Amino acid sequence: MKPSLGSATGACVRCLGVAAALLLNQLATPAAQLLVPASFPTIQAAVDAAKPGDVVLVQAGTYCERVRLKEYVTLRSAGTDAPGKLGLARAEATIIDGAGKPETSSGVAMAEGTVLDGFTVTGIGRYDDAEWQRHFNTRGNEQPHEHIGAPGVAGISIQGVNCEVRQNIVHHVGYTGIAITGVDGRVCMPLVVSNVCHRNMGGGIGSMNGSRATIRGNLCFENFYAGIGHENASPLVELNRCHGNIRAGIGISEGASPTVRSNVCYLNRRAGIGVRTGSNTRPVIERNECRENGMAGIGVEEEAEPALQFNRCFRNLLAGIGARDHARPLILGNECFENGEAGIGLMTGRSTQVISNHCHLNKSAGIGLAGTGTNSADLIANRLIENATVAIGVNAGWAVTLTGNELARANGMPPLMMVFGGASAGLTNNTLRGGGVAAIRTAGNVVVRDNRIEGTLLRKAGPPNFGIWALPGALVEMTGNTVGGWRHALFAEGAGVSARQNSVKDAVTAAFRIRGNPAKILVTGNQVAGAGVQELLLEPEAK
Repeated sequence: MKPSLGSATGACVRCLGVAAALLLNQLATPAAQLLVPASFPTIQAAVDAAKPGDVVLVQAGTYCERVRLKEYVTLRSAGTDAPGKLGLARAEATIIDGAGKPETSSGVAMAEGTVLDGFTVTGIGRYDDAEWQRHFNTRGNEQPHEHIGAPGVAGISIQGVNCEVRQNIVHHVGYTGIAITGVDGRVCMPLVVSNVCHRNMGGGIGSMNGSRATIRGNLCFENFYAGIGHENASPLVELNRCHGNIRAGIGISEGASPTVRSNVCYLNRRAGIGVRTGSNTRPVIERNECRENGMAGIGVEEEAEPALQFNRCFRNLLAGIGARDHARPLILGNECFENGEAGIGLMTGRSTQVISNHCHLNKSAGIGLAGTGTNSADLIANRLIENATVAIGVNAGWAVTLTGNELARANGMPPLMMVFGGASAGLTNNTLRGGGVAAIRTAGNVVVRDNRIEGTLLRKAGPPNFGIWALPGALVEMTGNTVGGWRHALFAEGAGVSARQNSVKDAVTAAFRIRGNPAKILVTGNQVAGAGVQELLLEPEAK
């Protein structure tokens, strides 16, 4: 008679219990220390002789072999944790060298429960210095769009196992330095900590295919792709330093959703952190420092939907944070300053949320909205201070709302906000404060309600000095605002204007000076303070 399902299940549970008991008995046995080369001529020979819980201790030297670990064995270099020039001194002195041979096995293959501690792994596969230099010179623009999980032979491979890789140096490998991948849906949660990965022909560290590693405190520099790369994986990536990589310091793509926290990414040839490829790519990127990178501090593209929050992005060649190709990031609480273009630059957007960011001292805009197509964004409670050109620039195709923002610049000629033809903006409860030709200069459509528009340098003559400057073809609705310190609260020529219930002080001759068709003009119910200042000066349209 066949056993019942319940009986079979009970038997399986008993078998698992017996297996666990046997393993515990093995681990409870005092750990042996197997010495290389004193007792074993090669690392692999010692590993083959080891039992679970044993430690293979390797003296300094160069070992021309590749190593496949056994379960629950620790492989450690001999010596203290004294620092060397790049990593630990013992790691620098204890080398596993593949000699550049085109073999199919990795330098070290990890197994369940293993620890790899304090080695240099190099010469695994072919490193091509000329190819590396060519792509470094072209900022990776000629590199193919390859999946980081493409086949290759890693310096250290972690395939579907839980293990620990710590304090190693992996360099001049023909593929990724440390490659982490899930296998057949198995949860893979290794710890990869305090390693140095540099000048590898793939990424420094790659996490892919469902892995959920912890990648902490590593140094990854001058790798062929990203310092740390992700594809369809959700690791925790924190406290790493990534610099000088040909692409991003940290790259995230193809459905990866890691938590990327408290890393420093600088002097990478492209972005500090780059996110791309699909709306299911949804990482959380928070409290990182991205500086002096060759493109954006954080760049998002190809419909990715990350949360970017509380990062510091500064002195990058282009934007502090940039998004394009229908990406849809949440941009919250970041500080972006001294970037070569915008603090935050959006090339496309679908109701993109930009909230509580501080953008200051950027060489172009605090927030710049450009690109093509039909796009929208909500800008809420941002501080846009002392940006060189404009606080906000809105190009054609964009529809934006601004609520509770502060736009300020003490000096300079450009307007605080520029709205180009074919764009629209709605402003509510914002503060615009500064000098220049205007607080808002518009050739598009703007609705300006309940804002404070404060001039800091009243010019009675000379260059324009207007709260709002409406260009021909613009439409302006201006209601309930407080305006002071500008020559005119509104100057318009050839524009449609509605101005109601505004409070204006310190104007020169007229609060509202308008040239154009009277049928397109409604000015009523405004409060105007100042001797001899009239509410409306209506002039014929210039010929």
